[in-house]
Order: sequence, then C-alpha cells, then structure tokens
Amino acid sequence: MSRLALALAALSCLALPASAQGDFPTKPIRFVVPAAAGGPTDLTARLIAQEMQKALGQPVVVEPKPGAGGNVGADAVAKSAPDGYTILMATIGTHAINQTLYKSLPFDPVKDFTPVTQVVQYPLIFVVNPSVPAKNVKEFIDYAKANPGKVTYGTSGPASTTHLGMEQIAAHDGVKFTHVPFKGGPDIQAAVLGDHVMLQVDATNFKPLVDAGKFRVLNVWGGQRFKIWPDVPTLKDLGYPFVWESPYGLAGPKGMDPAIVAKLHDAFKKAMEEPHVIATMERFEMVPNYKNSADYAAYVKEQVKFETELLKRLGLYKKD
Repeated sequence: MSRLALALAALSCLALPASAQGDFPTKPIRFVVPAAAGGPTDLTARLIAQEMQKALGQPVVVEPKPGAGGNVGADAVAKSAPDGYTILMATIGTHAINQTLYKSLPFDPVKDFTPVTQVVQYPLIFVVNPSVPAKNVKEFIDYAKANPGKVTYGTSGPASTTHLGMEQIAAHDGVKFTHVPFKGGPDIQAAVLGDHVMLQVDATNFKPLVDAGKFRVLNVWGGQRFKIWPDVPTLKDLGYPFVWESPYGLAGPKGMDPAIVAKLHDAFKKAMEEPHVIATMERFEMVPNYKNSADYAAYVKEQVKFETELLKRLGLYKKD
C-alpha cells in the first residue's frame, strides 16, 4: 500500500464517530447526587449505581453535591458535556420548584436537562425530638399556635419538598413555623437528636431511632400508612387536602444522543427490577414509580405548573 493510501486510511479512522470506535460507555460514569452523603437520596443512588454498572460494563461513580435545594449538583450536570458520562439523580426541586422559587438560576431546570427516567417516590416521615410536648399532630399544631414562630424545623434548603410541605401545613392551619436550612438529611437528623431544631421530615429510615425513643413519629406524608407503623396517620387521614411525596429520577444535560439516553434508561430500569433493590426499597418504605423518558419529561412539565401555582398561594413565588 502506498504512503498516500495509508495516510487516507488513517484519516478515515480518525473521522469515524465515537459510536463506531467503541460503544457507549467506554469509561466511568459520574452520577451526581444533589444531596448530602449518607442521606436517603445518596443511599438509593449508590444501590442503583451498583446494578447499573453491571448492565453498562463501566463503573458508575456516585458524587454527592449538596446545597441550595439541589441547585449545586444540578448546575454541575447542566454545564457538563451531553455525552452520557455525567448524569443527575434529579429531584422535583431541581426540575420544577427551583425555577419558581429563585429569581435567577445559572441553568434552566427544564430546558437544560434531558429526562431519562423516573425511578422512585419517597414517602416522607414527620418526626420530632421527644422533648417536643406533642404526642400527635393535633397537639403539635396546638403547641405551634400557642408559640408562634418557636417551632423550628430543618430541611435541605429552600425549594426542598419538605420546606414547601411544612409551609403548606402552616398555611392550612394558620400557624407559623421557623425554617432552618441544612446541607442535607444527616445534618438535620443530628440537629434534631441534639435538640437544636424540633423536627425533621425526610424519607430516611427513622425506625431504629423511633424504636430507641430518640425520635417520635407523628405522621407520614404519603398516600398510605406504613407497614411498620400501621397506627401512624397520613396527612389525608388527618383531613389535610394534599399528599406530599418526593419523586426522584435520572436526567442528563440537554442535547444527549437518544441512543445514549436509551442505554441509560434500560440500565436504570434493569437496576430497579433487581430483587435485592426492590427488597431494600420496601424496607425503607420507598415506592417504585417508573416513568419512561417521554412520560418523565411530560411529568416534569406538569409539575412546573403545579409548583408555580402552589408557590404563588404560599407567597413564595420569586419570579414576579
């Protein structure tokens, strides 16, 4: 073969698309979690990542990036290359709430992401430090009315699902709570255990602490009672006209190749169907809530409308 032919052959190899040089993925995938390490979101991501990497043949490395109601982690993913090697454990805050709660964001929570799939619905649990003089929600609200502003609650920041849920309860009952933002669930839990704030609403496994008498569970925010606490009422049981749960899904930067989205979707879905993943989720009372890429994208748009109307009613809307 002549030198010219060899040169042309070499150039043609360089011009081949990445998919022809090697199927995605060919290197580790960075899985950004916009929550603190050790919390329910982080633990779920690590569980799923272990199974995803079996399906994809490459490590899936979980990277916690908490802060600003999920904005820190979301911004890191939004600014990444849309090559599938950086993905986000997306919350409804990062997609729908934050764009109406914050006057300005460094990214568009809808336009700057490619929805891949929704995974799970976290039912939320309302617990208080035993020092709080309330054995049930009615007594808790009565205490809050008698002590306006003295009831403190911790969340992972403004725009978090729990922040909005607590403010909706406050509006419904005509009481005032004091919101104390933290970086994530483990920090809030430590603050409640130390009696620095009175209560926490989260999706973590509180049962050992409740059994040990370190927390008192007052109610659950999901649509049904927990098997482990059949006598603990839901918000609906108590007459509240709403249910609060925290959905999580998978998203990447905008402009991702549909073929890569499909591979990530399939790996994620397969991970969620593994028996030990299902068993672990059941132990934490998490509810699988699968949506494919198209349905997840539609759901995000619906939630933007819902959250905008809610924030306006609560007087938290910041876009005007």
